[in-house]
Amino acid sequence: MLILAGLGNPGPKYAKNRHNIGSMVVDAIAERWKYAAERSRFSSLTREGTINTPEGPVRSLILKPQTYYNESGRAVSEAMKFYKLTPDDVVVFYDEIDLAPGRFRMKTDGGAAGNNGIRSIAASIGAEFRRARMGTGHPGHKDLVQNHVLSDFHKVDMTWVSPLITACADALPFLAMGDDDRYQAEVLRLAPAPKLDPRAAARRRTNSPN
Repeated sequence: MLILAGLGNPGPKYAKNRHNIGSMVVDAIAERWKYAAERSRFSSLTREGTINTPEGPVRSLILKPQTYYNESGRAVSEAMKFYKLTPDDVVVFYDEIDLAPGRFRMKTDGGAAGNNGIRSIAASIGAEFRRARMGTGHPGHKDLVQNHVLSDFHKVDMTWVSPLITACADALPFLAMGDDDRYQAEVLRLAPAPKLDPRAAARRRTNSPN
């Protein structure tokens, strides 16, 4: 069993926030791979499904914590313990402000880089889980970060947000087989990131209509 956790805050108020891109990705995965209907388990909304790979089918569980972003560790821990899994069976999709918009990086282990959702998960299950980091850009100053991550994507952002989400779903067999480097490369091939400085891009978006 592979757990695919998409971080975000629950409810329609937050659905289109930058902080919810992880939740958007796992929704796209569920639709692309025809997962079962959603139900409430493990302090989350979950869907079960199978990913077909060249090495055979891989069972997986989509997990959208309903605990709010900063307490995501509780939900991930509940699911991992129920299935008797280890941290390397967990992939967390989340927004990364220190990556330029549209960039995508896979990483295992390491610190939280100021991300409270990742800090919560590491405190609950250890740091050795797999991380799918989706760049949303930095607002330019630390005092602006909270408003930045809790604001909706602008219309102009959808030129890279939508392709990135689709690519994460389409390239999934590589992730399911444990080939994170190939998964990263395929996502970036399918959805090349715009070549923009994250702080300059954030300043331009501030002056753009939503």
